[in-house]
Order: sequence, then structure tokens, then C-alpha cells
Amino acid sequence: MNILIELPTWLGDTVMATPAIENIIKKYPDAKLTLFGSFVSIQTLKNHPNVIRTIVDDSKKSTFRYIKLYKIAKSLNSFDIAFSFRRTPASRFFLFFIRSKRRFYYKRYTKNEIHQVIRYNDFVNRSLDLDFYPSKLKLYYKANRFEKPTLGINPGASYGSAKRWYPNRFAQVAKELSSRFDIIIFGGSNELDIAKDIEDDLIKSGVKNYKNLAGKTSVSELIENIGGLSYFITGDSGPMHIAAAYDIPTVALFGPTKYKETSQWMNQKSKIITHNLKCAPCMKRECPLIENNHACMKEISAKEVIKAVLTL
Repeated sequence: MNILIELPTWLGDTVMATPAIENIIKKYPDAKLTLFGSFVSIQTLKNHPNVIRTIVDDSKKSTFRYIKLYKIAKSLNSFDIAFSFRRTPASRFFLFFIRSKRRFYYKRYTKNEIHQVIRYNDFVNRSLDLDFYPSKLKLYYKANRFEKPTLGINPGASYGSAKRWYPNRFAQVAKELSSRFDIIIFGGSNELDIAKDIEDDLIKSGVKNYKNLAGKTSVSELIENIGGLSYFITGDSGPMHIAAAYDIPTVALFGPTKYKETSQWMNQKSKIITHNLKCAPCMKRECPLIENNHACMKEISAKEVIKAVLTL
């Protein structure tokens, strides 16, 4: 059974799609998977034992994107089934030209507030006429083993500034807990400034048992490092879902986004901190308020985050 899967674009969504993908394998244990998607999504799932080929979608870099997608589709062998976990015109165009006996396009079957993992799994269940429950998130990387108990902090969030807590408060938490844990600062290449602010604060306070890995890890290294942590503090982000896949005790900070839809899936060691303000969840990339600006994150104190970590 040859199956093509177009993955979600973002890291977090890709990880949340893994239970649905595992249920495809449960239905077709000997399936040979070809993955198509963003560089990040491909790197996240390339180690899956059923994957025989990966193709990075770089069509956005092309002057004529749809022509590029057409050429990629026509260059591939035929498939028994093709899935797209995306809802874009470009995805429908791409799958239309794939040589496949059956094609399935991701749909949201309800407007009710349900977890994104369930949405992806419902898509697979309805496509294949199944009744499988989504199990745990699954990544095929071996977690690192750190010499000492290690706390990871992840101050960034790709979605936008509204989801981000404050560098000085992350630093305050790290300083308070540095006597118990080594500290690792995570972040992408666009989050170097935030990570540097935290690092500078730690240096001023004489904290030496830390590493700033922001912008220094590949996707695979990010997964392996998070998988070996003792504790993790993060906003609503892709790394948060990586931590869930490895059952890492996590304190997740939620403000403008819907924690019922994107919180850690099946991680019994996770705590959510949110103040449930009237203006939240607004789902905005930047806070639109002039008065009480960014209150959903401002009202989360370092003290309550420290307490949440110590009582996990």
C-alpha cells in the first residue's frame, strides 16, 4: 500500500497529527509512506519507520508556485491513497494532479471546541471508515540523556507576540530554579533577541549552569534535547507538543489561544496556567487592546510558574 501524506505546515500541528498518522499505519501496517510538506514538518517525521521518501515543499519560493506544484505531482509515482492534512487551495491543486486511486482532503467536521488531535484523527477515521481513538503523540527520535536534572525554557512562539510571556520573567524563574536544575534556553533563529535577554539576565545574576541553544539546533536536535528534559516551561508552541510526545513534566502558559484545542495531548504531567480573561481567547497574533494591553500574559507571574513547576 503506497500512501502519500501532505503534512501540516507548522511544527506543533505536525506533532498533533501523529496519532492520526499512526492510525493510518494501524489500518495498513505495511504501508509505504511518502511525505510532502514544509522543511520543519518533514524533519519532524522523517524518521518514521514506514517512510520511504520525503519531499520538501519549496513551491512558495517559485515565481509560478502552481506550476511547480504541478511538476512535483507529475514527477511522483502512483499511490493507492493520498491524504492532505492542510486546507488550502494549493493543497487541493497539488492532490488533484497526484496519481492516486483515492484522495482525501482535511476538513473540520465540527465547529465545537475540540482538541486539534481529535480533528486530525476524525479526518482519517471518516476517510477510511474507521473508529480508531487517537493515542499518544509519537516521534521517532531518541531522547538525550543529560548528566543532571535539566529544566528547559522556551520563550518564543511562532504564531505571534501575543502568545509570548516576558524574557525577564522567564529569567526570574530560571534564576530561582537554577540551584535545582541545569537550564537550557530554546528558541528559533527569529527568537535570538528574546533568548539573549534571558541569558544576559542570568549572567548578571551569576548563574553559570545554563546553555543558550536558541538558533543553534536542528529540528532533530531540538526534539532530542526536549525529550531528555526533567521539566519544561513554555508558551503555546510547537516545542510544547514535542514535550508531550515524551511525557516531559511541563508548565504551559496560555493567553490568547484556545488551550482546549491545542494543549498538551495525553500528558498527565502537564499543567496549564491561564487566567481566563474576558478578552481571551482572542486568537490574535498581536494584542489589539490599548488599555490593559496583553493582560492575558502580563497577569501570569513568575511566582505562580515556579510554584507550578515545584508541584508537578
